[in-house]
Amino acid sequence: MALAVVALLLTSCATTAPPQHNAADVMFLQMLIPQNQQGIEIVRLASGRPVPAGLKELAAAIEVTQQTEVDDMRRWLREWNQPETVAPQAHAGHGGMKTTAPDLVGALRTAPDSEFTRRFLDVLTGQQQGAVELAQTENGPGGGVNAQARDLARRVIESRTAEVKQLLNVKT
Repeated sequence: MALAVVALLLTSCATTAPPQHNAADVMFLQMLIPQNQQGIEIVRLASGRPVPAGLKELAAAIEVTQQTEVDDMRRWLREWNQPETVAPQAHAGHGGMKTTAPDLVGALRTAPDSEFTRRFLDVLTGQQQGAVELAQTENGPGGGVNAQARDLARRVIESRTAEVKQLLNVKT
């Protein structure tokens, strides 16, 4: 009898319920994916430009981190049977998309080398701050309930805040 109870307990521990999520979790992921994709686009611009070595290293690290996050978020949305994207106006009631204006990214792309580092720092700092604001909605009142999404939001707040501090200390 005791073995049967132990076996039952072990099997019930092995079968876990699917992660719970709510509309705030879905919205957070749907908004952070394009935000991260734009961040990746921005940091890739530094690879072929004359920027300080430390800034080039930070940009490469940001690219890897944000791509990993995008891959995870896409997987979670698939597991939840939720679309990866929705119309940007669908999130207008939640502060809208936190991406950098496309014209700023375009101007950065065509900036002369002599102005690139300063502009890059400005654009990337704003972009990273947008990610922090977005992540705060996930962990704030009325936010998400999914432990993975909430942990991602916490990590985004911590990492992007630290990156902004680094960006503000780069000498141009």
